[in-house]
Amino acid sequence: MAPRFLRSLVPRREKRAEGRPLLEVLASLTWVQWGHFWSGWLAWTCDAIDFFSVSLSVDRLQHQFGKTTHDITTAITLTLLFRSAGAVIFGIISDRFGRKWPLVINLLLIAILELGSGFVETFPAFLGIRSLFGVAMGGIWGLAASTALENLPVEVRGLASGILQQGYAVGYLLAAVINLTLVPETSTTWRSLFWTGSGISAFAALIRLLLPESEVFLRAKAAERARGGSTRKKTQIFLHETWEMLKRHWLLCIYAVLLMTGFNFLSHGSQDLYPTYLTNAKLFSEHNATVATIIGNCGAIALTDRNSGGAIAGWLSQYIGRRLTIIIFVLLIGAFIPLWILPSSFGALAAGAFCIQFGVQGAWGVIPIQLAEISPPAFRATFPGVAYQLGNMVSSASAQIEATGAANLHTTVIDRNGQPKVVSDYATVQGILIGVVAAFVLIVTIIGPENYGSHFEKSKTAFEEGGGRGDLAEENDESHPSSSAGSRPTSVRIMDEKRSTPEPV
Repeated sequence: MAPRFLRSLVPRREKRAEGRPLLEVLASLTWVQWGHFWSGWLAWTCDAIDFFSVSLSVDRLQHQFGKTTHDITTAITLTLLFRSAGAVIFGIISDRFGRKWPLVINLLLIAILELGSGFVETFPAFLGIRSLFGVAMGGIWGLAASTALENLPVEVRGLASGILQQGYAVGYLLAAVINLTLVPETSTTWRSLFWTGSGISAFAALIRLLLPESEVFLRAKAAERARGGSTRKKTQIFLHETWEMLKRHWLLCIYAVLLMTGFNFLSHGSQDLYPTYLTNAKLFSEHNATVATIIGNCGAIALTDRNSGGAIAGWLSQYIGRRLTIIIFVLLIGAFIPLWILPSSFGALAAGAFCIQFGVQGAWGVIPIQLAEISPPAFRATFPGVAYQLGNMVSSASAQIEATGAANLHTTVIDRNGQPKVVSDYATVQGILIGVVAAFVLIVTIIGPENYGSHFEKSKTAFEEGGGRGDLAEENDESHPSSSAGSRPTSVRIMDEKRSTPEPV
């Protein structure tokens, strides 16, 4: 008989067969639920636009500041390092005070710092503002995911998770299109990319400002007012429940960080220096490198194109489970690595980029709902956000690892004039890195936990007593979001009693 962690890859039949039809669930959603989802998606899209502005501008930044590729990638590393601080700060504020205003403020800070990035004149100033930008950027993922998913019915969360995560690919695509069309036509060149990203982030903040607070927090605050709880008392309860959560789930915290370390190495290792890899190792023009980047991100977005099946990875995870879906797409990554690094022609390399990002973003598409379901329910913003950003922090040196490795490993290629030329071997370095990381992600995913179909919206919030233990909110509270006709997944016959979060084996 296979080990338990292998037998548990596919959810039990009673957990996956009884949901309402997908179209019926989608038709039941209210405009507020749609608004919350798309505002979270837009916030995550802005995160990608602002982050990849540096990756797409490496060559121009080198000329601006007179630095090497390794020096410029320091800005990427610093941004990733400081994101964990932002995840802690904004995650705690969100779990304590609500989803709306922390996300609005977070997006406005990003807009201000991205705007400032376009005005700097010295390299130390650029590094400083990108470090501050990392703190602001760190809060987005946890807040965006909790805003988008926590008010949706269980039956649609897998699909929604896939669409939400591909907002990152859409953001990268938008940044690449801006870099291809607007940047060459302006006298400010790379600065116009940063300024445009700032405007989009400010627009996302306005959209979230126009929407109401999350229904989960409205219910919890109404219950607290009815009990006469004071702000000071709620803060004391929040701190106590946070400590209670850490005591109970410290092993789960370590597992989540390991999982997100692998995933962040996958994404940053295959994306951050991809344009530089094409221009330096394959001798592409900047225009062709940007076009290939756009094609690669179309491979990621194809996972969410409704005409091609609708959020393939997230939708598939609703039927075969979260971990098994991740495993399938990670195996696809390994299969496509040769196509990604061996060819020399534009068409073949663009196809490789399409396929590799199909696998990377397919696996990533399950992560928002996987982390939300295994998280302690009262800490759905802090736990996933901090785990994600700590993984980012560990993987923050991925661009510098690749740049350093390529600087010390060379190969000979034929240039446009038919002459041999010695270039940095980015292809070999990136192929080895992604292959090793894919194997690591497979192992961590297989041995890890899964809490498929979790009704985390029924649990108490972090400022209610029992939130750290995962206690359920009062079922007779009519203000609970799952009690409304539009969001209650009545046909899902899953045990409603409290279940402890499974720890990794």
